[in-house]
This record gives sequence, C-alpha cells and structure tokens, in this order.
Amino acid sequence: MIDQSDSGFEHLLRELAPQVLGPVIRRYHDFAAAEDAVQEALLAAALQWPRDGVPDNPRGWLIQVASRRMTDHLRSEAARRRRETEVATHPGVLVPDVEHETNEDDTLTLLFMCCHPSLTPSSAIALTLRAVGGLTTAEIANAFLVPEATMAQRISRAKHTIKASGVGFSNQPPRPESLRAVLHVLYLIFNEGYTASAGPRLQRLELSHEAIRLTRAVHALLRDEAEVGGLLALMLLTDARRAARMGPDEELIPLPKQDRTLWDQAEIAEGVALLTQALSRGSVGAYQLQAAVAAVHDEATRAEDTDWPQILALYELLKRMSDNPMVMLNHAIAAGMVHGPRKGLELLTELDADGRLAGHHRLDAVRAHLLEMAGDHQGAIEHYQTAASRTTSLPERNYLTAQAARLHSSRHATSP
Repeated sequence: MIDQSDSGFEHLLRELAPQVLGPVIRRYHDFAAAEDAVQEALLAAALQWPRDGVPDNPRGWLIQVASRRMTDHLRSEAARRRRETEVATHPGVLVPDVEHETNEDDTLTLLFMCCHPSLTPSSAIALTLRAVGGLTTAEIANAFLVPEATMAQRISRAKHTIKASGVGFSNQPPRPESLRAVLHVLYLIFNEGYTASAGPRLQRLELSHEAIRLTRAVHALLRDEAEVGGLLALMLLTDARRAARMGPDEELIPLPKQDRTLWDQAEIAEGVALLTQALSRGSVGAYQLQAAVAAVHDEATRAEDTDWPQILALYELLKRMSDNPMVMLNHAIAAGMVHGPRKGLELLTELDADGRLAGHHRLDAVRAHLLEMAGDHQGAIEHYQTAASRTTSLPERNYLTAQAARLHSSRHATSP
C-alpha cells in the first residue's frame, strides 16, 4: 500500500524520477528537454495525486505525461523551424510505447550515462546528483564547496555536452575511466542523505537508501572491483549507526553519546565481511580505508574503547592518497584524540589557509571541540557559535548552539 502522506508522496516521486527520466531520454535523445519534461510531470503528480489518488501504474503515468510534454516541445521546435510536415509524417517519434518502457528500471543505466567519459569528472558527478540523486543545485553546490551559480552553470554545460555527444543508453558496466566518478557520485548522495546539508531535517533517508541500493547494483556487476565493495562497506558501516544518532525531536546525537545497543549489527556484520573481502584483493583504495575507520568505530562497545591510534594510522594513509580537506580535518581530530588537543589544533592551522574550507562550519566546529578538550572554554564557545551561524542545517545549528550554551552555563556555575 502506498503511503498517502506528504512525505510518502515525496519519497515515491523521488524514487520514480530517475526511472522516468531514463526512458524519456532514451526515446527523445535530449537530456535537458527530457529533464524539464519529467520535472513538469512530477509537479503535475504532486498536485493531482494527493487529490485523486496514486494511479495503478504511477511510473507509466509519469512517463506518459512527460512524453506529452516532450511532444509539445518537439512540435513547438518543429513549427519554429518550419518542419511541421516532417513531424506529421513521423508520429512514432513522438509517442513512446509506455507499456514497454515501464517494465524496466533505468536508474542504473542513467547513472552510467551521466558518468560518460565525454564529461569531466566534476560535471559527471554534478549531473548525476541532479538527475539520479534528485538533489537540488544548492545541495550539490554545498557538497562541492562552490557557489550555487557556479554549480548551475556546470550542470547546464553537462547537459549540453551529453546532447552534443549523442551519448545513448547502454546496459554495459561503466568504463574504468567512468567508475571513479560513478563511485564518487554515490558517495556524495549517501553523505547528503546521512547528514542533510541544509534544512530542518538531520537525515534524508530516501537519499542514503537509494545510494546503498545503487551501490549494491554496481557491486553485483563489478564484484572484482575492490573499491566498489569498499564503498558499499563504508555505507553499511556508517548507516548501521543511523537509529542512534537522532533523538525523538530529530536532534543530533554525536557518536560518543550514542546508545550503541541501537546500532544495526546485521549491517555491521555485512559491512565488515565486504571490507574483508575487498582488502583481500590487494589493492587498497580510499573507500576501503574510510570503511576501515567506520569499522573501528563500530567495533568499540563504548566510546572510550575506540582504538584512536588505529584510526589515526588510517587517516595518515588517506592523507597520502588525497589532499581532500575533509580528510585533513578528520586527521586533525584523530591526532587530537591520540596526542592531545593541542596537536589537533596545530594541524588545523594548516587548513586555515586552505580556501576550500574557508567559512565552512565544520572547521569551526572541530576547532571548538578541540579547544573544549584543551580547557579553553571561552574560545570553544566562540567557535561553536561561529559554526552554528555558518551551517545551513537546522539540527546541526541547534546542536552547536546547545554546545555553546552548555559551556556558557558551566562557566557561570563555577564562577565565584
């Protein structure tokens, strides 16, 4: 039975969007116009379905509506270019075989197409997040740490490149040069779902669940690729903590304070098995190392039992593979836990000059945490407040504000 609530409709439409976009692109060979048509169909569904009920074949309904929009678009273009006669004599170009189209889920095929080698990796990732993940341009910009206008231009160029290259649908696995972009896309979709970058919700489970589903599909096709297994392991080992990281009012509960009895042991076991299998292949990649960090956290029955020296060693390896500022930030946290907060704060100074994290709330939040560990409560309060003012996530803002308030209250309570 389909959930008739607003969230139920939202979840259903998000799930159906890439499945509808795939056959429309395949039929009409115009990525940009097809996406516009699908967005119009989704809007029509959002208005009509709550009132009239969900049709028996919701995917077919959306494809039919999107196809009509494409028909209108093509006829308009034909009229503008004085090609009415050609359009009229080829009606089959305009009307898809909906019954046939709805028998297949094109989501994975669409994912591969968006990561085609004709696109740069950054463009492929952005386009796939938009078309397959359903993220807004603002959310994608936040994930890439770039302005929204810049990301909008990048996505637009990617659509034009797809159209100009004549890229078609193919059920073949992605080429080696595409695989890295495919995995990074799935990684970003999962992260946005696990911790929403903006808005009132801490988590967007529809995104993290979809990322896991798609990664499972890629892993089924490419079982010999260790990094695919590593990414799936990372997602499962992280997702296993989902139920414990949010309170009854969707407030953020940090890892050290989580009730670990709520962690999903089945997901942890599956993740560890996938990671063990991936590591046995001999070629260790960044996703496997991140999964190993997650596994170390999951294996600790109490926060104080966490093997921080092992985590620090793993981040040392990750730093050698990539200059990703988030890796450097996590490395600073691990160093602070092993060698003391002053060491972590020392490492943060290297990131202060890195423009990629300029103004990012996580840099201030980590600095606040380390300053609190070092006993500098006034400094910690200031950076918690700065971090709260910079995040666009309401649950994160509430958590950071509460941390500042807690320290402020404790300072006054101990004052003579």
